[in-house]
Amino acid sequence: MADSLSSSLGEEKEKDKDDRERSRRNARTDKNKAEDGVTEALGFKTKIADSKAKKRNLSDLSLLRFITTELTRGYFLEHNEAKYTERREKVYTCLRIPKELEKLMTFGFFLCLDAFLYVFTLLPLRVILALLRLVTVPCCGLSGSRLLQPAQVCDVLKGFIMVLCYSMMSYVDYAMMYHLIRGQSVIKLYIIYNMLEVADRLFSSFGQDILDALYWTATEPKEKKRAHIGVIPHFFMAVLYVFLHAILIMVQATTLNVAFNSHNKSLLTIMMSNNFVEIKGSVFKKFEKNNLFQMSNSDIKERFTNYILLLIVCLRNMEQFSWNPDHLWVLFPDVVMVIASEVAVDVVKHAFITKFNDISADVYGEYRASLAFDLVSSRQKNAYTDYSDSVSRRMGFIPLPLALLLIRVVTSSVKIQGSLSFMCVFLFYLGMITLKVLNSIVLLGTSCVFVKEANMEEKLSDPPPSAASSRANSRAHRIKFIQTLPQQEAAADRGGITVSSISPPLSNMANSSTPTIPKSDSDTFLTTPDEDDENKIINTDTGLEGDMRPKMPKKDLLEIDRFTICGNRID
Repeated sequence: MADSLSSSLGEEKEKDKDDRERSRRNARTDKNKAEDGVTEALGFKTKIADSKAKKRNLSDLSLLRFITTELTRGYFLEHNEAKYTERREKVYTCLRIPKELEKLMTFGFFLCLDAFLYVFTLLPLRVILALLRLVTVPCCGLSGSRLLQPAQVCDVLKGFIMVLCYSMMSYVDYAMMYHLIRGQSVIKLYIIYNMLEVADRLFSSFGQDILDALYWTATEPKEKKRAHIGVIPHFFMAVLYVFLHAILIMVQATTLNVAFNSHNKSLLTIMMSNNFVEIKGSVFKKFEKNNLFQMSNSDIKERFTNYILLLIVCLRNMEQFSWNPDHLWVLFPDVVMVIASEVAVDVVKHAFITKFNDISADVYGEYRASLAFDLVSSRQKNAYTDYSDSVSRRMGFIPLPLALLLIRVVTSSVKIQGSLSFMCVFLFYLGMITLKVLNSIVLLGTSCVFVKEANMEEKLSDPPPSAASSRANSRAHRIKFIQTLPQQEAAADRGGITVSSISPPLSNMANSSTPTIPKSDSDTFLTTPDEDDENKIINTDTGLEGDMRPKMPKKDLLEIDRFTICGNRID
């Protein structure tokens, strides 16, 4: 009985446990179903929201909304402040170029005028004084002293060259040359004029060397009297050069005269357009400060020469019209047009050269100081050259051929007859001397101010630079570099690193420490790689550049003559 009761109770307990587990299972299943229902409802709602958003986005893509966005969108220039500040400074530099350039041109023009007037005014007087000394010193019995000082020897040689060349120029018929050139076609005359410009530069580059060789051969200390014979071939070579250069300038002046007298002015227009072709040949090139200095000196010389050529053209035309002043007003518009085109071309050329090469407008102040230093140093006690010769070397302007041509044209155009005419010539000569003296005084005072502002007073007491010493220094620097370069390469090969990683340039290290400005691809100026970039080694670890070639020291502006090679060319 007891066993049956216990077994029945055990079965009831098991049934209760099974019921509880079944109810728990059902409750869990119902809960999971409820959760799945909620998830399905949320997913359906999400799909509905996505479809509504897509419909809304499609409705936003309308022409009116696009136009509204284009009209109301904005941007902030201050996010790239450095870039726009640099662009603004370039604009300000371009606007300053005309003023600074014309200051340099004006100063250089009066320097050329001073050297040009020297040939007409002071040179004849100095030659007379030297000849008087040559006559009086032997008569006075001063055998211990030199007959002539070196400067007086140079003056006498210049005087003899002018006299001989003028006598040779008197046989040249200007009228026949004019009609010979006038009979040529326009294109042929244009080609001839361009060839004459190139020939004038070549003559100028070689002519001053001929004159310097003559002066030094005549004044250098000689132990034997036989050595003085070497002056004779140099003298005839100088006479031949001055005569040929004067003929060349005469052909230029005649061609310009034909252009002025042509009926349709086509030749004059073509010759003026040649100045604008010069912009294309010089603006899109890499320029350094020394190259720009050479170009500025060339422009000064070219402008002054053009003024003298225009003066010769006016004199020849006025002679043909019996010095009628009304004809001068006929020539005046063409003269102004030629001068204005020359000034405009110079301004545009220098403005874009400084812009493309990141050259400041203050560099023209340095150029003025360098030209002023030549004038001040020629007035010192230890001067080693005459100022006119210094201008010739610096600017390529040789006044002797141009002065010879002007004397030839004036003497053939103006007839001097009677005592009154000689009196007028004498008064005109006194006026030229007065102009020369006043111009020299003003230039000397202005040059002293420029030299003082540039802090170049200490260089006035320095000895003149010698070509031998500079050549020896450059050779020693080159030999030293050749000796040290293989050692660096050997060390680099043993270490497995490049030469640039051994001795990186300090300038690149300094630049790498400063924050760089992000630039877009449009900011990069597309040019061909320079020759200097071909020999550079870039270290892959540091990104620094190393140059395998010896870096020669840059020349000072005082060492730059008109035909000195700067970089890889002469400008």
